[in-house]
Amino acid sequence: MTRTTVETSPNRFRESFGRYFEDFEVGHTYEHRPGRTVTENDNIWFTLLTMNTHPLHFDNEYASKSEFGRALVNSCLTLSIVVGMSVSDVSQKAIGNLGWNDIKLTAPVFCGDTLYAESTVLGKRESASRPTQGIVTVRTTGRKGDGTEVISFERTVLVPKRGHGVDD
Repeated sequence: MTRTTVETSPNRFRESFGRYFEDFEVGHTYEHRPGRTVTENDNIWFTLLTMNTHPLHFDNEYASKSEFGRALVNSCLTLSIVVGMSVSDVSQKAIGNLGWNDIKLTAPVFCGDTLYAESTVLGKRESASRPTQGIVTVRTTGRKGDGTEVISFERTVLVPKRGHGVDD
């Protein structure tokens, strides 16, 4: 996470988080911390909030008879947590997300698992239509505490250049 302090007026300061377009370097990898342990309440609330009615996510008796032997964490919750973990490093200053591609769910996540994430910058270019902004693409990977990869995806964000952010 990039954190700076900006003087907003004499003797008054504000924390500023995130990266400008110029701060991204192709090949750099950002480890997102802290990790996040997924609870049963997280899974049930998210599953019901999003109207996913598959009992594998909230019916322990049903899930015990599945090949997993217990309830699975909703894969969209896994995606949301890992994206959220990456915000402070990748998109805290972003104007918007332009898209997610190549989302792969590579291993199941269960309640009690702790997730960690990292993002590697794959590419960056100046915006052709927005001269004060640039486009950055990262590959983000989520892993359990034991190192097992559970999800990976590419995300493209529109990021301001230095001096053109909302809080500049």
